[in-house]
Amino acid sequence: MSSVDLFVSPLGRVEGDLDVRVTITDGVVTSAWTEAAMFRGFEIILQGKDPQAGLIVTPRICGICGGSHLYKACYALDTAWSTHVPQNATLIRNIAQACETLQSIPRYFYALFAVDLTNKIYAKSPMYDEAVRRFAPYVGTAYQKGVVLSNKPVEVYALFGGQWPHSSFMVPGGVMSAPSLTDITRAYAILNHWKDNWLEKEWLGCSIERWLEVKSWDDMQAWVEENESQRESDCGFFIRYCLDIGLDKYGAGAGNFIATGTYFEPELYENPTIDGRNAALINRSGIYANGQFSEFDHMRVSEDVSHSFYEGTGTRHPWEGETKPIDPLDGRKQEKYSWAKSPRYNVEGLGYVPLEAGPLARRVAAGAPDAAGHQDYDPLFVDMIENLGPSVFVRQMARMHEAPKYLNWIMKWLSEIDLHGSFYDKPVEHASGKGFGSTEAARGSLSDWIVIEDNKIANYQVVTPTAWNIGPRDSADTLGPMEQALVGSPIQDQNDPVEIGHVARSFDSCLVCTVHAYDGKSGKELSKFVINGMV
Repeated sequence: MSSVDLFVSPLGRVEGDLDVRVTITDGVVTSAWTEAAMFRGFEIILQGKDPQAGLIVTPRICGICGGSHLYKACYALDTAWSTHVPQNATLIRNIAQACETLQSIPRYFYALFAVDLTNKIYAKSPMYDEAVRRFAPYVGTAYQKGVVLSNKPVEVYALFGGQWPHSSFMVPGGVMSAPSLTDITRAYAILNHWKDNWLEKEWLGCSIERWLEVKSWDDMQAWVEENESQRESDCGFFIRYCLDIGLDKYGAGAGNFIATGTYFEPELYENPTIDGRNAALINRSGIYANGQFSEFDHMRVSEDVSHSFYEGTGTRHPWEGETKPIDPLDGRKQEKYSWAKSPRYNVEGLGYVPLEAGPLARRVAAGAPDAAGHQDYDPLFVDMIENLGPSVFVRQMARMHEAPKYLNWIMKWLSEIDLHGSFYDKPVEHASGKGFGSTEAARGSLSDWIVIEDNKIANYQVVTPTAWNIGPRDSADTLGPMEQALVGSPIQDQNDPVEIGHVARSFDSCLVCTVHAYDGKSGKELSKFVINGMV
């Protein structure tokens, strides 16, 4: 594992090695098992602690989206304690969270995903030499600019949060910062630098405003051919190259999605409650299953441990969740094979089903009808799914599409800060209560459920996007989203199954992955492939 991967690959709740075991039959993946190989147990660490311990402990779960952990941990306490949050504080929380996601977008794309586009199996493509020139690790022209400039947005986070990563400046009732005019001016300058030198100049080849006019797959194809600047931008080249090498043909996954939403309209969430959460969101929540939209309800979430290294079987809502580890040797005798739990959602008429979390899920939720005036409505990726179906390519485009969208929102929020207003309202620390806090980290829905009794944490459960996506089979033996996405993947070279790498990377799980490929007929191990390595 190279130093670059250590830098860009975050530490998740089940951080460590993810062993992805696949069976290949006649050049196609026919079955898959995602095995999270390390136990972390943050839920156990937090039991019995002060309720505010989550503000310190959970940001340490992840090395690249610690701000997202802080954001949802803070809202979990806001709802449990019935706090009042000044509008300024909501704006600052939104800005910080979005800036963290902005840094993740180019860093993940160039340093983790795009390096596989230079694999030798694509050498016959007429665009291969250009892909190598742009995306080769360390020396690629696009790689260098994307990775180096990815740090700019989190400079803005540090202006408001004091540091990044692992800040703890968001607290129940607001934020522990009061920015000056100089801070706001610097934030504008930093973000404009990032926009001018990477987002518009290198990635889009056009203005943000022009890109956001793209509302359908037809629009996107027309945008690529509109002029040379757009066609030869990193985005334009990526679209053309993906279609040429077939990344639009596999990696579909479950085809069902969950977004818990993030960013609040300040005047609608001054008194955070669980019931009022969906209506106050800007980046909407929602469930999309079997082609139907429904409203997100946290009470329909559960975690299944039937194939996980924990006591018991079946599902529990996180407020009643248990994290009781068992010896993996004993677990394997019970057909358990992963330290990850299996999050499931109770969809009306379907029961408990696996749902994909992540940028594509967010973009699908944004395409639901009946958005309020303050909420994001964006039909692009619903149209792309209807025309192309979900795939590695579509999942990647959803991630990149968020960069211009979030930047516009941040600029608006910066303009709305009242420098003379309040940023914190001291809350009453109730001795008991239940809270739920959630956000959309760069890689998907991230949620905390807290139960407080006698001024201590009685139960704390964290459900990460990585768990949603790489969780193992459930009690019905239904494969998790990544397991489903791997099935059907074509393998050109069984000794170097880069296609499996594309699928696994497209979920951007917070893990360092190793794939073990087996021949479906002989059972012989064909190869071992390091997903988060540079080869």
